[in-house]
Amino acid sequence: MSTVRRTAVALAALSALALTACGPTGDDTAGGTGTPSAGTPTAGSSPSGSAAPSKSATPTAKPAKPTKSAGSPGSKAPTDPDFDVFPCSTHDVTFTASLAEPTTSSYLLKITNKGTKACKVLGHPVVTFGALDGQATERGTAPGIEDAIRLAPGKSAYAGLMGGAVDGTGKTVDSIAMTMNTESDLVQTPLKASTPGLYVSSTKNSVTPWVDNAEDALSL
Repeated sequence: MSTVRRTAVALAALSALALTACGPTGDDTAGGTGTPSAGTPTAGSSPSGSAAPSKSATPTAKPAKPTKSAGSPGSKAPTDPDFDVFPCSTHDVTFTASLAEPTTSSYLLKITNKGTKACKVLGHPVVTFGALDGQATERGTAPGIEDAIRLAPGKSAYAGLMGGAVDGTGKTVDSIAMTMNTESDLVQTPLKASTPGLYVSSTKNSVTPWVDNAEDALSL
């Protein structure tokens, strides 16, 4: 073999060895089962290599709804039927006076609730005599506000105005004026009633508390 021929064969062998050394191994070919390196993170793992946290399967409890306390805007009105019943004033009633006993100039006073709501009748009527100064004195004890008459619409209450025998010490008047006890500073318009021949004595004129019937009003 000539020197040139041997040289060409040797170069071809060296080229084949070089190509084999640089090509992919069997594990790196498509469809191979190569194992990933230790430093390469796998799907679903955390960067540190630990397992990713999973979501809890237990639902979070919902906070309880607040309950309505007594007195809140949504609470019911008080159970006391009289919680919004106020004292009667002259704005709430009509007023009359009728002669009950001529010999003593005694009159039956009557008020009637003319409104659409109940009111409470407190104490004694405040009675003045026409143009005369002063007022009738109170006779008898009136119930407290808790036991006062509850005057429903259209219902009446009564009081007895006791005059006196003509003894020359007083005067005769033809009318009286009345205002209600409201236990407040409410301004009232006096209600007037005709009382022909009412003799106003300086010591004997008196008025009973309001009651719920005419007979008691004249016997107290």
